[in-house]
Amino acid sequence: MADNKQHDTRTTRRYHPGYECKWATNTVVHILENREYTGCLVNFKTEKPSYKVKHSIENPVEKQAIFENHHEPIIDKETWERVQELRKQRKRPNRYDEVGLFSGILFCADCGHVLYQQRYQNKDRKQDCYICGSYKKRTRNCTAHFIRTDLLTAGVLANLRQVTEYAAKHESRFVKLLVQQNEIGGKRKTAAAIKQLEQAQERISEISRIIKRLYEDNVNGKISDERFMELSADYEAEQAELKKRAAALQAELDKSQAATVNAEKFMGIVRKHLAFEELTPTLLREMIEKIVVHECSYDENGTRRQDIEIYYSFVGKIDLPE
Repeated sequence: MADNKQHDTRTTRRYHPGYECKWATNTVVHILENREYTGCLVNFKTEKPSYKVKHSIENPVEKQAIFENHHEPIIDKETWERVQELRKQRKRPNRYDEVGLFSGILFCADCGHVLYQQRYQNKDRKQDCYICGSYKKRTRNCTAHFIRTDLLTAGVLANLRQVTEYAAKHESRFVKLLVQQNEIGGKRKTAAAIKQLEQAQERISEISRIIKRLYEDNVNGKISDERFMELSADYEAEQAELKKRAAALQAELDKSQAATVNAEKFMGIVRKHLAFEELTPTLLREMIEKIVVHECSYDENGTRRQDIEIYYSFVGKIDLPE
């Protein structure tokens, strides 16, 4: 007797017996990139180039419609943005099947290329280092910027300890220092910028009223068309210059306000790592945005010297008092 039982011939994608609880890489990536988790509503994420094309393409952010505070967020916006920054950093395994401790955050001071991990080994010793990617690939005329991993680790570790120890002992002074190093130049300069901005905005409004009266006088026949065009062109040029100046002043003031916010953000990260003992990938990528490596030099005694610049998250370089 024939079996009349109907079998479901459909297959379920992404289902692998024995790995039901394993997360797929693309699923994790989608979660990390999902802006809606910050409380936004995002429309027009994809579009079809033509009605003849069946598949959709992803729209760039500038073409999407993003509505803030649409629903209750799962994570805050700052954390989401920080995750996007961290994901841009290269953390793929190298040819030694390892992820270098400084992978993705080391940059050449001269050409800007990322530094690659390199390993030299002979029968006597093994040496781990980083060199400029342009030099390694011969894509630009740059030098090696060779730096040993152990010396780099020691230098970064020492700087991190200086920063965290100073922050622990002088927290309020440390936050003030971060703000001063990242704002436009202190309270007096900020007050001067506010006054200049107010004066520029008043003059912009005054010029608009003048141009309006000139137009009315021209319509009523009090001034000729030629005179109207001459005067209005002068006032419009002055107004355009004032608007440019006002925008620059506003950008400076916004930077000053952001300096306080960013100082508090960085201080929050510092508090998490006050008692660290060694460098870890998590510690580095939370506290440091990038490290710029300069080419080495030698003094008259033949002593080798190499400078590195550490740019911390949100606040950039930190110059502690002596």
